[in-house]
Amino acid sequence: MGQANNKGYLEQTETIKTMIQTCIQCGTCTASCPNIEFMDITPRHMWRLLMTDHVDQLFSSKSFIMCSSCYYCTLRCPRGLELTNAMSQLKQVASKLRLKQFRRSSLFYEAFLNSVKNHGRVKEMEFMTNYFISMKNPVIPFAYASLGIKLLAKGKIRPEFSFGRKGKLTALFKKVAELEE
Repeated sequence: MGQANNKGYLEQTETIKTMIQTCIQCGTCTASCPNIEFMDITPRHMWRLLMTDHVDQLFSSKSFIMCSSCYYCTLRCPRGLELTNAMSQLKQVASKLRLKQFRRSSLFYEAFLNSVKNHGRVKEMEFMTNYFISMKNPVIPFAYASLGIKLLAKGKIRPEFSFGRKGKLTALFKKVAELEE
């Protein structure tokens, strides 16, 4: 990634950097993480990259996406840093910047939340249809076809669609959006 990308990332991650600026690089976060075997760089390394302004390298990794928000790192941090919150904010920045490597997961969560916002619950058929449409790749749904058929056969999902209706949670989502600004 280029220097121009890094400058854009730096602006977006300044508050996260402030949150972890007193990190002493002890490695307790890494030792506490139950998902460390699935990460390509350790949490300790992530904080170091952030503190040294190598954010482009941080966003080329998918490690922060692997955080399951178990709070072990936060609870065990000797400095009392809110590391789980920092991981969550990294996920939000990646989603906001629409980084290519996080596109699938961002579109998935966006489609999921839209279904909840519109109906007060997830309507699986509508949710997955909207997700597949947003992916703009007609081949992707075929990978999930056998699973969909099994779920339909067992009655776990129902083929109901109701596009465009606004649910009772729309006002709640609007208020959260205002608070986040």
